Amino acid sequence: MATELTGLLNIKHPIIQAPMFLVSNVSMVKEAMKGGIAGCIPALNYRTLEELREALRELKAAQPEGGSFGFNLIVNKSNVKYKGQLDVICEEGCDFIITSLGSPEETIKEAHKVGIKVFCDVTDLKFAKKVEGLGADAIIAVNNEAGGHRGNLSPEVLIKELTDNCSIPVISAGGVGCKADIDEMLGYGAAGVSVGSPFIASEEAGVTNEYKQACVDYGAKDIVMTERISGTPCTVINTPYVQKIGTKSTWLENLLNKNRKLKKWVKMIRFSIGMNATKNAATKATYKTVWVAGPSIEHTNAILPVKDIIKKLVR
Repeated sequence: MATELTGLLNIKHPIIQAPMFLVSNVSMVKEAMKGGIAGCIPALNYRTLEELREALRELKAAQPEGGSFGFNLIVNKSNVKYKGQLDVICEEGCDFIITSLGSPEETIKEAHKVGIKVFCDVTDLKFAKKVEGLGADAIIAVNNEAGGHRGNLSPEVLIKELTDNCSIPVISAGGVGCKADIDEMLGYGAAGVSVGSPFIASEEAGVTNEYKQACVDYGAKDIVMTERISGTPCTVINTPYVQKIGTKSTWLENLLNKNRKLKKWVKMIRFSIGMNATKNAATKATYKTVWVAGPSIEHTNAILPVKDIIKKLVR
């Protein structure tokens, strides 16, 4: 399975274990590296910069020959920790950074100074061309089958559009739950894939067994889009609680969102409430079961070690 991505990251299989808020951790990434794929963690999974620094050091100490790991950075103004996180990552070092939700210009500039590659989340050709012009090393093409905040284009359309018009590698994100899915994405022209949801139901994932078991019990037909978490459409499992609260913004939120002066604050409050509900559901027992996942859980049949999930993906 040698591709541009395996060469770029010196890994055996063209797979990145996607960074997942609350889910990804050091244990998962260690096992990913042992299994011949790359692993990535959101920097926001760490409350303090010192915790982030400790995670970087632990991964570097455990990194096998040929292993590759990275961190995800939210690079817009909403992430007040961004600059400190970037500084720590560049000081300690890793193989790559994945940027999301904003301009990656500063990240690319600072990361390249210390030899760290930068991959950028994009959902369309316009932004892909922009990050390529800024010096990105690869594009993460987030399609309409991704979990969480997803794109609008199908994997085939998005991959082909980007590969036809960009000269840097395209890594497909979304819709991969088995080996056949990987082969399909590579057949469209992708250099590799970013896989998230299948790893939620891993023994090493830092979430409750209820969340993991939900990824086993539910399937693609049970994934719905909701505006009730961050204010931006996001994919979740259609649990009884999600059905109860609905998936659309309330009439009051819609009304307030039309007010230019209040819109920013409404979004901030909605994001805070939604993220708190998501965190509680992922880390402790609660009746407010808001579990983020993508349709690729269709292929999740049991809670397994990361190493066995990798075997399912590559065999």
